[in-house]
Amino acid sequence: MTATAPSAVPAVLTTRALLLDMDGTLVNSDAVVERVWRRWAAEHGLDGDEAMKVVHGRQGHATMALLLPDRPVEQNLADNTRLLAQETADMDGVVPVPGAPEFLAALRGVPHALVTSADVALSTARMAAAGLPLPDLRVTAESVGASKPDPEGFLKAAAELGVDSADCVVLEDSGAGIEAGRAAGMRVIGIGPRAAAHGPDACVSDLTRVRVERGADGAVHLYLG
Repeated sequence: MTATAPSAVPAVLTTRALLLDMDGTLVNSDAVVERVWRRWAAEHGLDGDEAMKVVHGRQGHATMALLLPDRPVEQNLADNTRLLAQETADMDGVVPVPGAPEFLAALRGVPHALVTSADVALSTARMAAAGLPLPDLRVTAESVGASKPDPEGFLKAAAELGVDSADCVVLEDSGAGIEAGRAAGMRVIGIGPRAAAHGPDACVSDLTRVRVERGADGAVHLYLG
């Protein structure tokens, strides 16, 4: 059953696999993202508030291409490498999203993957800083040729799990991530305050509002409320 969002009435989605964003979904890294990207915006004479509207969910070079469309790709890629290093070195304020430890513990035996715009180093560091275990399957920035909102990462994760796209549910917080999940033909649960404005199939405040049960036939039931 497809849930409607947001709703005060608990809803149920049934799926075969879960594809999980990291930042804003499992890990609250907003403090670091704000520090690094507002500093970068100031360096380039950009309004920090406007920059923050498009930062979440995308790889850094894709954000830069939106904000500085006439700048050479090579400069964006170089800046992206520099900012990734800054973010990887800064774990101050990185914490789990409420309910994330319990949610991940409930996924033992459930097909799932991390699908993040962070690279391997940053995703490893942030999950560790938040005290969260890394899923066995990770699709990171190095794994894809296109950033969210392109669906490539989610489609790749589904293929590697051996699950049809229509049988996957995505958990996301950002507009770019929600768009990517829907473009992949998947249902999307929005997590947190950023998500509701971007049309997910259902929306919850955090992971304390998602309960996972596995059925005898291998189906995964997500209870939202």
